[in-house]
Amino acid sequence: MALRRCWSCVSDYRYWLLLVALVLIFNPLQCSTTRLYSSTDPLTILTSETLKKSLQNSSTAWLVQFYSSWCGHCIQYAPTWSALAGDVKDWDTAIRIGVLDCADEKNFDTCKEYGIHFYPTFRYFKARNSQPDTGKTYRGADRELPTVRQLMVTFLQNHSQEDWPPACPPLEPSRALEILSLLGQKSHQYTAVIFEDEKSFVGREVILDLMPYKGLNVTRVAEPDKIVREKLGIESLPSGYLFSPDGSHGLIDVQKPLRFFFSSYLKLLPGVRRKQARRIPEKAVSVENGIHVAWKEFNKSKVYMADLESGLHYLLRVELASHKTLEGEELKTFKDFVTVVAKLFPGRQPVVKLLETLLEWLISLPIAHIPYDAILDLVNNKMRISGMFLTNKIDWVGCQGSQPELRGYPCSLWLLFHTLTVQAAERPDALANTGLEDNPQAVLQTMRKYITTFFGCQECGRHFEEMAKESMNQVNTADESVLWLWKKHNIVNNRLAGALSEDPMFPKTSWPTPDLCPACHEEVDGLHTWNEKEVLAFLKRHYVFSNMSPKYTAEQEGPVPGNQADKEPAAVKVGGDAPNPVVPSVRPALPEKHQNKEKPEANVISQKEQKPGVTFLVLGFSNIDMSLCVLLYVASCLFLMVMFFFFRMRSKRWKIKHNRLYV
Repeated sequence: MALRRCWSCVSDYRYWLLLVALVLIFNPLQCSTTRLYSSTDPLTILTSETLKKSLQNSSTAWLVQFYSSWCGHCIQYAPTWSALAGDVKDWDTAIRIGVLDCADEKNFDTCKEYGIHFYPTFRYFKARNSQPDTGKTYRGADRELPTVRQLMVTFLQNHSQEDWPPACPPLEPSRALEILSLLGQKSHQYTAVIFEDEKSFVGREVILDLMPYKGLNVTRVAEPDKIVREKLGIESLPSGYLFSPDGSHGLIDVQKPLRFFFSSYLKLLPGVRRKQARRIPEKAVSVENGIHVAWKEFNKSKVYMADLESGLHYLLRVELASHKTLEGEELKTFKDFVTVVAKLFPGRQPVVKLLETLLEWLISLPIAHIPYDAILDLVNNKMRISGMFLTNKIDWVGCQGSQPELRGYPCSLWLLFHTLTVQAAERPDALANTGLEDNPQAVLQTMRKYITTFFGCQECGRHFEEMAKESMNQVNTADESVLWLWKKHNIVNNRLAGALSEDPMFPKTSWPTPDLCPACHEEVDGLHTWNEKEVLAFLKRHYVFSNMSPKYTAEQEGPVPGNQADKEPAAVKVGGDAPNPVVPSVRPALPEKHQNKEKPEANVISQKEQKPGVTFLVLGFSNIDMSLCVLLYVASCLFLMVMFFFFRMRSKRWKIKHNRLYV
């Protein structure tokens, strides 16, 4: 009867939805087997074809979850498993995380062979095992992330010397006497020691966290005696102690004695870098003409205006200039971008005036397409508008890299958009009367369109578009916009950590780091978490004008001369004669005390050129321009007077000729 009633109501859409749900539940073979885990998760998706190949004679141990994509508990547990894989991704040269879907028809025989009866089932597989092995099942009821992570550590320690993973460092505690012998000794690398209780896992987890890095040796000491604690000044456990290569030593100063704080501190030590990373040159950047640009010392807690202005210069004069004309959606995207930047950029007045003038000019144009050369003429100030200026060279400071091709423009673009999101949150009326004032996603959507339309790295644009489609439409306030961009930036950093594009001097880690914002970091049930309220407060403190340093910014030298602005920026060659993308040449910045002493004659000329002329309708005119105008006016008057008298005399002669009386 119930079935008959159901079919009698088939016209109701709710019963159709119910029918679809029942089909999906009772026909798991038709379900997508990748809906729980995807290639973007930091784990290995195994199949019947790859399982045995991956496990046998593996240089690492494995922890594999056998699950079923229709299992309700597996679905609920998937986020925890993905979080575990992300939490221990630096351990993958010692132990790896994998998954295999037993609901996939191709994996039926494999799951049967391994005796998988319930889901999820967790199996540990030892490293360097040449014999077929079905693994060791974890049967504990507690499947929380910290518990599983600690079991991974214990499982690694259960390896014998014969099957120990080659890349895994020793996890057993060192003797206190060995540590005391390091006092005052010089070495080629740092040595970090975690002093902890016997049952603590902090030391072993920090050791595994630092496996991918070189320039540092991490060890631990369990239950240090009173003599050692007094000699090293250890008051509580766990504590960290650092021996530097120059022989100095002392306690590791972290705000909280937690695994994440110790690991983050050690990863950021100078000279500590990923093992597969490229070599770091000396503190100079070689350019094509042989000039070495001096390394600019900077404070990482500051935002440098030089980075923002250099980024705008590259964006407007190099990246966008590759488009000969702008029309249709490209033109609309550019107008929206200029609108957002002109209204929100917290820069110096000459730069802000240039952006505002560019915006007024774009709005006033009724044409549907614009040659980009016309935009460049305005950016280069060929009209010589008074008080308008944008640097025409690159001086990276906080965005400088150890090599010319690292960091730079992408870093400055992230910096620009973080600044704009914070400014939009702090100045809600800044976008009034622009058509964007009621949209909390205004900056994010503008950034999204710019990256997909103009940003030179198409793969980067594709990744950003995927992130935007996933969750950008869930942003409802300006504060959420600030946090959304911060979260996605950290996701990108985690994805690119260890890649060739990572600068070894600036490893890609979750930001802000504990030394910049200790209150932003918390640990809940052994897992690092973010205090988003504190993160938002930090971002609003960090990306404000009062925290922007003017150090290293280019001094205004009058309007950009046409013969300089029109020159193609010099290309930087890296590694032989292979052509590289054209980037502006980098010029070393002079020390502050010499910046105004070089070429006094040139300074006098530039000061003369900076004298204000007459301003009319937002257009500036110099004294020479006014003199030419007066001269043309006088010449025009004289010409009109001559023409007037000429035609007047001719008219009189005509009247005399035709009005003469004849007798």
